[in-house]
Amino acid sequence: MESPTTTVTRERAEAHLRALVGRDDVSLRDDQWTAIEALAVARRRALVVQRTGWGKSAVYFVATLLLRAEGAGPTVIVSPLLALMRNQIAAAERAGIRAVTINSTNLEQWDQTHRAIAAGEVDVLLVSPERLNNPGFRDEVLPALAATCGLLVVDEAHCISDWGHDFRPDYRRIRTLLGDLPEGIPVLATTATANARVTADVAEQLGTDALVLRGTLDRESLRLGVVRLRTAQQRLAWLADHLAEQPGSGIVYCLTVAATQEVADYLRSRGHDVAAYSGQTEQTERLGLESALAEGRVKALVATSALGMGFDATLGFVVNLGAPQSPVAYYQQVGRAGRGLADGESATVVLLPALEDRDIWAYFGSLSFPPEQQVRQTLEVLAEEGRSMSTAGLETRVELSRTRLEQMLKVLDVDGAVRRVRGGWEATGRDWSYDEERYRRVREAREREQAAMLAYLDTDVCRMRYLREQLDDPDAVDCGRCDNCGGLTLDAAVSDVAVAEATERLSRPGVPIEPRRMWPTGLAAMGIELKGKIAAGAEEGRAIARLTDLGHGQALRALLAAGAGDVPVPDGLARALVDVLMDWRPQVHGIVVVESMSRPTLTADLAANLSRFLKKPVVGRYAVVDPDIEPGRGAMNSAQRVSAVGRRFALELDEPVEGRSLLLVDDLVVTGWTLTRAAVALRARGADAVLPLTLGVER
Repeated sequence: MESPTTTVTRERAEAHLRALVGRDDVSLRDDQWTAIEALAVARRRALVVQRTGWGKSAVYFVATLLLRAEGAGPTVIVSPLLALMRNQIAAAERAGIRAVTINSTNLEQWDQTHRAIAAGEVDVLLVSPERLNNPGFRDEVLPALAATCGLLVVDEAHCISDWGHDFRPDYRRIRTLLGDLPEGIPVLATTATANARVTADVAEQLGTDALVLRGTLDRESLRLGVVRLRTAQQRLAWLADHLAEQPGSGIVYCLTVAATQEVADYLRSRGHDVAAYSGQTEQTERLGLESALAEGRVKALVATSALGMGFDATLGFVVNLGAPQSPVAYYQQVGRAGRGLADGESATVVLLPALEDRDIWAYFGSLSFPPEQQVRQTLEVLAEEGRSMSTAGLETRVELSRTRLEQMLKVLDVDGAVRRVRGGWEATGRDWSYDEERYRRVREAREREQAAMLAYLDTDVCRMRYLREQLDDPDAVDCGRCDNCGGLTLDAAVSDVAVAEATERLSRPGVPIEPRRMWPTGLAAMGIELKGKIAAGAEEGRAIARLTDLGHGQALRALLAAGAGDVPVPDGLARALVDVLMDWRPQVHGIVVVESMSRPTLTADLAANLSRFLKKPVVGRYAVVDPDIEPGRGAMNSAQRVSAVGRRFALELDEPVEGRSLLLVDDLVVTGWTLTRAAVALRARGADAVLPLTLGVER
């Protein structure tokens, strides 16, 4: 039985809940109150693993109001979800909570926010994990917050764990933050997607006394199904034929940015009110699209996972065009649907898998933690330099992409081997060991997750039960709602008209090759006197397709795959190239071919065919003069690639090019720097214009 004090506290908590949701007929469930009581009364640390829509945000907002009433400092919520931050601030305002955020999209407000926090005018601060390792925030703001905050909330807490499907290095900084908190400051970690291993890992980091509340992961409003179709054309046609049948508004998830644009364009041509959404969508447009979807003003957003965690709306369906890498990631994406539906209503969840899904998984897998040799090289460079170095400066000395280098440095920072400072990174001189065993275990876990995702496609057991068991839900039972349980029937038929139009759309070749405009920074340190704007380089070019595209991308992936052999241009791609030229109509006087040692037959055949079709001569080659520099050397970052290309190639001309426009021909664009350096060399020899043309663009 609750004590009178506890009863009064619960009554106050439920009054706050009603203000938060704007309804008088709601009350806290017992499990929600258990979490709130642990935080606001017992001042404990708690881990809440509950399904999407359970009400985790209500727990920390109500706890905040109770704690603030007793004089506690502001709540700090660490969340990677910009969409969630926007929703949370709006929800907080309804309950009279003064909430602000610090993230990558509101730089101009940071100083004002810091002053408001110092003045005690903020109840809730939502901060992105990237801020935790910003030198100014880490050294000047974070210590004061850690000392004075009333509650720390770690949202999407599975990101802390190496074993989490969405592990993020910035979250490792939270481990340090937890250790710096004064005794008696409550902590709440929340997630909807943690299996038993991740739950144990996060709970251990919270401390031995942490309360763990793990509930059922069933989503009673979801009906899951899989439609297996052989070709990309059939999958697009299925969307065109069946999108209007899906209840309400929803999301069509794609694995790549290029696919979102391609699919949205096709669906609009078939009369569907849809729009593309990805991490590359401009911020203002993203906000408008999110509102349009939440308010039902569009049928669907065709999106990458950038529209995912934290997006709060009542959606009637989720369709995945391509499978995510793991059942856990899939559970999270489908969790966007079915929230807030009335009793008896349901949302439809459809997965349309493709053979090329595994190629895309392999690409994302290539971005894992680098081998020890590259890590040691980075540490040696920083130690030799003896001062801080920017990421751009390190790129000139370490062959890693900017993104991968940044991710690695963040891990090394948390491990104590480097330190982020204003202007870059510096070595600390502390011993550091490469935990090969841990990285191996994580790689193996990813491989098991991918195998489990493939098994989901073919399973004949209940699909919701399958996903719940992958999350180690002990209460998983058959749902009675999915296609395997007989609760959902999905029509796999597609119309001939839709297939024909999808085929026409996917076979329509031609993507632009955007020219490089600026030289990478730091080239002077490599003895290369190139900097600033590229004054005379390439014009915009054309390729048949991206390797990730749904149409010609498949043929290009097969042609250009490692070990595929060196063959002439296949007939289908040759016809596509003619279509590109007929649409583009480049006005050129001659052709220059980028020489290849790995595919000499392909590139020579490509140049010869173009010469015959355009009736223009091949006037030269960007020739390989140092074969010891292997193809692709330096492709991990721009500075290294510019250097490698300059040493590997030299321009060889058979006739003058002064005053002439030239077609610069290659098989594949990966970084764009080979075409750029070749174009610069041709312009230096007097060429009036250089127009690149390739078979493919990597992505």
